[in-house]
Parts: sequence; structure tokens; C-alpha cells
Amino acid sequence: MTLQDRLTEDLRQAMRSGDTLRRDVVRMARNAISYAEKAKGAPLDDAEALTALQQQARQRRDSIEAYRAAGRDDRTAQESAELAVLEEYLPQLMGRDEVEAAARAVIAELGATGPGDKGKVMGRLMGQLKGKADGGLVNATVTELLQA
Repeated sequence: MTLQDRLTEDLRQAMRSGDTLRRDVVRMARNAISYAEKAKGAPLDDAEALTALQQQARQRRDSIEAYRAAGRDDRTAQESAELAVLEEYLPQLMGRDEVEAAARAVIAELGATGPGDKGKVMGRLMGQLKGKADGGLVNATVTELLQA
């Protein structure tokens, strides 16, 4: 079953059960995929659809931070709930330890010695970890390792 088929089926289930949160999040996810298809001019494969969902999840994380900083607990809770539903469709992201191990391997492979080599390391590492790890975590980890 493709990701889009799963979203369609989950939308039906949510509508039948009256789960408005899930219904709204799945509709939003399907719309994001639809917009990406229009931008590409062709149907998306599962990897491209997953990228569209990851962008939506990243938007939710950014919104959560902004609402938390503004003291809007009601909106923070809503965005967190939406993110939880979205994450059900995303693959499990790598943890800090796994990202650090991958970063150390790339740093050793490239012979990177300081912050000036960050661009080379990030380019190679993000190519390896695309869709598997949060970019912000990768960036923070590489920065920390190259400053040590």
C-alpha cells in the first residue's frame, strides 16, 4: 500500500469515527502532496510524498517553538497533536547518538579538522542521512564535533 493510499484509507476511517483532528491532519497531508505534485507536474512516488510530509512536520515543529516562546499554550498543544498524527506516517528519525556516530565517520573520512570544514561534512552527511535524521540535529552535532 502506497503512502497516498494509506492516507486516503485513514481519512475514510477518521471521517467514519468522527476523529476531527486526524481527519484534518490527513486532509492537510494529502493537500501538501497534491501541491507538490502540481509543482512537479507529475505524480509523486512514495519518497517524494514522504518529503512533502516531512516539510509539514518541520513546519509544525517550528510553529510549536514559536507558540511556546509567545506563551500560547493552547496553540502549542494543537500543533503538538497535529505533529503526533503526522509522525505516524514518517519513518523513525535517528537519535543523537546515531547522528553523532555517522558524523564522526564522515569527519574522519574527509579529514575535517575545524569549523572551516563544516560545509564539506554537512554536504556529505546530509546526503547520507536525508529523510533519516533531523537536519537541525545534524547541524548542531557537526558544529559541536568540529569545535571540539
